[in-house]
Amino acid sequence: MQTTLLFVSSTTCNVYIVHILLGSWPGKYVKSSKKAVQCREVSYIRSLNKNYMKKLLFSSLFFMALAAGAQEASEIKPAAKGVVYGAEITSTGDAITPDAIQAKMANGVFEGKVTGKVIEVCKSMGCWIKIQKADGTTLTVKSKDHAFFMPQDLTGKTVVVEGTASVKEVSEDKRKHMAEDAGKSKAEIKKIKGSEKELQFIAAGVQVLD
Repeated sequence: MQTTLLFVSSTTCNVYIVHILLGSWPGKYVKSSKKAVQCREVSYIRSLNKNYMKKLLFSSLFFMALAAGAQEASEIKPAAKGVVYGAEITSTGDAITPDAIQAKMANGVFEGKVTGKVIEVCKSMGCWIKIQKADGTTLTVKSKDHAFFMPQDLTGKTVVVEGTASVKEVSEDKRKHMAEDAGKSKAEIKKIKGSEKELQFIAAGVQVLD
């Protein structure tokens, strides 16, 4: 695939037409030529170049982020006793159960450690897990700022997580997105309607206990 860039001289009204062959980064130079244009056309060409380069930069950053995410996901450690994902957890003795979070909240926020059994892991990248509660519901635990990912074999393991918890309004689109990440069928996802309030835990670190 070949694209053409227009470079404007800063001192003259010449436009240098550069043909680039895409397919490898940063692209293979093919040929260039010079063309004299009227000076009033220069500002317009500069504007076109500026917009094009913005789009090119955005696309490059997007694909670099995808590549980095894929690499990090492939380097996730298997779940085993003592393995830590994210920040180190100094102590596990003061962790509470997910059911006790509401009673420990101050101004709508809980800060501390929670322990419980993992019953579900995000199948897309491993950026969230669900911990079982006594009433049969679950606590969603998300990786803070997507700083770390967790493996599928974390399901069934007991963990301790450290971070903050609060009640969030989850939109219909977000609920459907999470259902996709969980591997739900199209029929199940279609049944999801409306937003929903949910207690969410944002974890800086997750440690496997057993």
